[in-house]
Amino acid sequence: MHTNKFVGVALAGLALAVVQPVYADQGRFIATGAATTIDGAGGGGIVPWATLSSYAEEGQWGATASLTEVNVDDFALSVSAASLTFDNRFEFSIARQRFDLSTIGGELEQDIIGVKTRLYGDLIYGDLPQISAGIQYKKNRRFDLPSAVGAVDDSGLDYYVSAAKAWLDGPFHRTWLANVTLRATRANQTGLLGFGGDQNDDYKLMTEAAVGMFINRHWAVGMEYKQKPNNLSFADEQHWRDYFVAYFPTKSVALVAAYADLGSIAGLDAQEGIYVSLQATF
Repeated sequence: MHTNKFVGVALAGLALAVVQPVYADQGRFIATGAATTIDGAGGGGIVPWATLSSYAEEGQWGATASLTEVNVDDFALSVSAASLTFDNRFEFSIARQRFDLSTIGGELEQDIIGVKTRLYGDLIYGDLPQISAGIQYKKNRRFDLPSAVGAVDDSGLDYYVSAAKAWLDGPFHRTWLANVTLRATRANQTGLLGFGGDQNDDYKLMTEAAVGMFINRHWAVGMEYKQKPNNLSFADEQHWRDYFVAYFPTKSVALVAAYADLGSIAGLDAQEGIYVSLQATF
């Protein structure tokens, strides 16, 4: 079943790659809108970046729609997301997550509404990085299991600040990008297991980071790292990482594949597998 989902995403990506919708603007460099995270915000796969989704310039609107599938040993995550960007200043995003508990049975769901604003700087031009701040409201739609394992709330807010910079002629004469995000959160497994817990119910400041290198103007490789708080005593919550390959055939399409290492989830160790995401930009 999960294999069919990955095949569907891949085929959709090939179909969209030959479509040429109207872009918000033709002037910005390809891939500067980045991809879509599992939370719906513009960025990588598991880390929101300071970049804003789409290619909207000053006074313009842009939009994205994305589908993401993550399949690890005992779990599967499906995400549908969309975003609007205005003026190269504001990003509004929404996402629905469905988490299939393949081994232990059942399903979790979460809705996420996000707002991000560019505060200062530019990803490419100037010496200083682009800095953005965001808020995500997360609502767990199935709280019986999170409550049973010690979660305190079925909803919560994440606050984050991101800084990103690209170097057009970096090491090996390639374009490089680096991003650092600081997130204040109470979320358990990014909110899929609720917020706060019997072990901790306070906000914790977590560090997230990403680095990528463009092989050419259409292909990039890199990695991401995401710290997560440990609020529930029933199981240790570990940090996440992924190693990705991203393909930007046109400004209308982004296709990302990654090896994801999610550590231990709900007491089940070594959750490793494949991440695939398709984004269409308008």
